[in-house]
Amino acid sequence: MKIGLGLYREQLTPDNFQFALQAGATHIVAHLTNYFAGKDPKIESGDQGGWGDCSRDTLWSFEELSALVRDVREAGLEIAAIENFSPRFWSDILLDGPERGRQIDDVKKLIRDAGRAGIPCIGYNFSLAGVYGWTRGPYARGGAESVGFGVPGSAAPDPDAPMPDGMVWNMRYRQPIPGHQPVAVSSAEVWDRLTRFLQEVVPVAEEAGVILGAHPDDPPAETLRGTARLVNRPEKYDKLMGIVDSPSNGMELCLGSLQEMPGGDIYEHVRRFAQSGRIGYIHFRNVRGRMPQYVETFVDEGDIDMAEIVRILRDENYQGVMIPDHTPAMTCSASWHAGKAFALGYMRALVQNAQALGPSRTAPSRVAAE
Repeated sequence: MKIGLGLYREQLTPDNFQFALQAGATHIVAHLTNYFAGKDPKIESGDQGGWGDCSRDTLWSFEELSALVRDVREAGLEIAAIENFSPRFWSDILLDGPERGRQIDDVKKLIRDAGRAGIPCIGYNFSLAGVYGWTRGPYARGGAESVGFGVPGSAAPDPDAPMPDGMVWNMRYRQPIPGHQPVAVSSAEVWDRLTRFLQEVVPVAEEAGVILGAHPDDPPAETLRGTARLVNRPEKYDKLMGIVDSPSNGMELCLGSLQEMPGGDIYEHVRRFAQSGRIGYIHFRNVRGRMPQYVETFVDEGDIDMAEIVRILRDENYQGVMIPDHTPAMTCSASWHAGKAFALGYMRALVQNAQALGPSRTAPSRVAAE
């Protein structure tokens, strides 16, 4: 198991690379879509214009990707993945619009260039509504600011509010066109779009030596903003990976999202996903509650026994990267860095002592019998 840190575009700096190294990380997951242009990296609910404007984004070049890999290596780290395509690159793939063919070609080029540059994984979230509907409040230990969904008494955005025209994945990819109708997409339609996408791009990813890691829905609702969700149950990961049976058709395993989903035992799912060899990397975060009501917590205070997760990954010989995902903001002048440092320290302690954590509490029956 390896420990990494996710950095947003404006955080991809020598100082933050040094911070990651000092906190015990060996890898970086880079977000190149600039959701937080000129702002603190604080994910909002999305009801005030979404996560930002990507309408001027241009396809990331081989030179840009190579420079990122070089800069990270010069800092003593390695790139584990880039996370999320800019909605500008694949809006019509998600919407099945007239520019779909050109955008498929662009995504294929991006995958090839990522492989040539030495980037082993691209995380993506095949979602029209994206992350939407959260509220922010003092939900974590000690009143630390975190996010939640369905929190009683909170002024949450309307989950049925239609997406404004020109937006997808909670970002603006073009200016609105007067008179356009809100997007509405059924489950059958979104799975058909994903199927065609994977059938076209996974062979390219195989040739490039790149894993495409699918993130599950967050929040894992049935529908959001008039659009069906995709991976909102653990078994739907199996459906996704079965579309194209390839090591390059993998998952960006988000423990928090998995725990938020109704039903199922997260430990059984993590074990079988680890056995599959299809995990691109892991979002190591914790939550309290499940849909339709949950809050994000510090890594050590939620409903998931994170030590048990590490025991399972140890037993299944998981050799990939784990990163802290959203972390509560700690009360100090560097709240983001403090939250990440706490999570990284906790993760490093678990991984360093993985062999001393004892046997898994949820070992499969075949192991227990032996």
